[in-house]
Amino acid sequence: MTLKLGPLADDKPVKVTIDVPAEVYRDLTAYAEAHAVATNQTSQGPAKLIVPMIAQFMATDRGFAKARRS
Repeated sequence: MTLKLGPLADDKPVKVTIDVPAEVYRDLTAYAEAHAVATNQTSQGPAKLIVPMIAQFMATDRGFAKARRS
């Protein structure tokens, strides 16, 4: 399976508190499990995926990149 998110860096934990709809949480949990299988890592849970997912989203968002250059 190929996922957009690569292996997670082993860094200091950062606490993030957000409210997400139950459906989004279930999807994040399923993604975390699929990510663990795809990268041969132990699942770190959905919370650990949020920052890398946002970073990946921003890195590939052409509109955001264009706005940053302006």
